[in-house]
Amino acid sequence: MIALAALLLAGSAEHDAAAEVIAAERAFAEAAQTDGQWTAFRRFARGDAVMFAPNVGFASEILDGLSDPPISVRWWPARTFISCDGTMAVNTGPWVRPGNRVGYFVTVWARQADGSWRWTLDDGADLDMPVAAGEQPTVRRAACDGEFRRFRTGAPAGAYIPTHGSSADQTLRWRWERERGGGSVLTVTMFNGDEFETVIEHRTPAPAR
Repeated sequence: MIALAALLLAGSAEHDAAAEVIAAERAFAEAAQTDGQWTAFRRFARGDAVMFAPNVGFASEILDGLSDPPISVRWWPARTFISCDGTMAVNTGPWVRPGNRVGYFVTVWARQADGSWRWTLDDGADLDMPVAAGEQPTVRRAACDGEFRRFRTGAPAGAYIPTHGSSADQTLRWRWERERGGGSVLTVTMFNGDEFETVIEHRTPAPAR
């Protein structure tokens, strides 16, 4: 009975975390429509959040002084990945802009001490064809059982811009790396019980000269 209760509790925690972060993404997207695109980005970001323009940088600096566009981008979550401990989640899905432009986004979310969710990384790109998305996002949770090598956490003080991050239990991770030729790649990996599986890999080509 104790084992069954623990299993039910874990399943409930997974459902709650998924529902919360999906709701956070939808509230973020709705605020972009009602209050302004960059206003919403600033409001829902954590203080050390990063984004790409196209190089990685602090969102607070990239967004500083930006005026909201007349028509905001629209987006919605199609896939959600949750860490085992429910402290981090990644949403990805389609976006649409005026002029029939389409693309996809990746948002990394972190649960705060008060239980709320704040985005810590935002990325995305244009696409030639829209992303397929159902009415409800598909949800995957990292495995809670299994052994893997953990890395030391922490970063130097100062103007350090984070290029990687993970959930508290390190079962969900992201990393941004510069590639040869000036391009970059954002990778999200999730522990599946045996190994870390790449669930998102977004390559950005070098800017045209």
